[in-house]
Amino acid sequence: MKSVLVVDDKELMRDSVCSTLRRAGFGVSSCCDGASALAEISRNRPDAVITDLKMPGLGGIELLEKIRQIDMDLPVVLMTAFGSVETAVQAIKLGAFDYITKPFEGDELVISIKRAIRQASLSRENAVLKASQKPAQHGNERSACSMDRLIGDSPAMSEIKRQIEIIAQSHGTVLLSGQTGTGKEVVARVIHDLSPRNKSAFLGVNCAALSASLLESELFGHEQGAFTGADRMRKGRFELAHQGTLLLDEVSEISPHLQSKLLRVLQERTLERVGSSVSMGVDVRIIATTNRRLLDSVAARRFREDLYFRLNVLPIHLPPLCDRVEDVPQLARHFVEEVAIRDGREAPVIDPDAMVLLQGYNWPGNVRELQNICERAVVLSHAGGGRIDSALIEPWLRNQQTARVAAGAGVEARYQEVRPSRFDDEAGALLDAWSQPKVGLDDAGLCEEGTLDVQVPTATKPSHVRTLEEIEREAIVITLNRYNGHRGKSARALGIGVRTLGLKLKKWKELDLVAQSL
Repeated sequence: MKSVLVVDDKELMRDSVCSTLRRAGFGVSSCCDGASALAEISRNRPDAVITDLKMPGLGGIELLEKIRQIDMDLPVVLMTAFGSVETAVQAIKLGAFDYITKPFEGDELVISIKRAIRQASLSRENAVLKASQKPAQHGNERSACSMDRLIGDSPAMSEIKRQIEIIAQSHGTVLLSGQTGTGKEVVARVIHDLSPRNKSAFLGVNCAALSASLLESELFGHEQGAFTGADRMRKGRFELAHQGTLLLDEVSEISPHLQSKLLRVLQERTLERVGSSVSMGVDVRIIATTNRRLLDSVAARRFREDLYFRLNVLPIHLPPLCDRVEDVPQLARHFVEEVAIRDGREAPVIDPDAMVLLQGYNWPGNVRELQNICERAVVLSHAGGGRIDSALIEPWLRNQQTARVAAGAGVEARYQEVRPSRFDDEAGALLDAWSQPKVGLDDAGLCEEGTLDVQVPTATKPSHVRTLEEIEREAIVITLNRYNGHRGKSARALGIGVRTLGLKLKKWKELDLVAQSL
């Protein structure tokens, strides 16, 4: 429902205009003078303003000038019983949308307000398109297919979809966490498309890609002359996304100064442009993403604790692709078809042996890496008969695995330096015992299957007593390295479940006890 603010010092006229607009389906609020109207516009931005020209104190022309300092695009319709050509020309020059003379018919008023709101809506859409640099889509079209953009039916993905369906209907702030390439921006778009705000703007800003000063101007806007190069007033993303959704990508990278300003917007739903002292209300849903553990940043005092709790209202964690490998075939076919349609080609068939390779890879780059591999395969498969076979993709996976191990060598060296006994003989002996048939001695001294007795030579024992968890952790790391990070093979060799292995690694990564690349 579009909202209109009616400003008139005469109660009878004010009530009459409000009643006419309500019957036409508008949400209406009213003020008896210009000063209270400015305060109302700052708190709750209406879609249009209709004001009397002659009022004590702040008149209609003066009110129009003040409104233009707050919002250049807010449509204002002036009404007066003392119409003149000079006054009308002055009002239009100052940016009034229309000028109507009392007495007027109700239909005349409603038509003028509808035209004003429509014109402002088109101007706002143009500004949003320039800010997002993406083609416009109708909200209904997006909502109809939005959930289909989440590919996969694994238990982890099914749970994510269930959370999204519930969270999308609220207006609360959402925090999306997960490794780079897990699809956080796609999930943010789906939440917006399924929300009551889907007919309004969805804008995003990469907080890690801009300097602190540029990011401040991008988020909050600036006034003309606020800094060198600010040759005109510019609205920020918060204003442009009014009544819509704003995506703060990599929110952990925001500077402490901007964290304070962002906290105020979240708490008070008001902001000030750079170089301005005028507060204005905004109605924006925030979706923030991060590939870091924000609690670690809070502990290190790089991120405000109060801001963290303001953002972490509705959290969703996106699992890495290696934790939902059952979704790889469906994702791969989707990406292959998508690239083929884009290039006007026939989609190649993925051979079963190639699909086995894709499912066996640990995907450190997550869904984004899989998408790149599929695009490369589609382009190059036509030279080999239009099929994607294992011979085509296996060298890429092997080379990327080698590059990842080389890149991670520095990380492993750091862990080695911090924990010099990480790969000692005790862990090696335990690993070797695991890889052999499990035999031991019964009470009579005879060998029997099903037990394990590892004897570590005294000379190789460390000088300090080591916990079982330390030994277990080192054995698991060695096994993962032996199988190039493949969790399924490592879990089978260790005699534990893949889920158990994943939970252990997750806990150790959070405690910074193992490399994040594992």
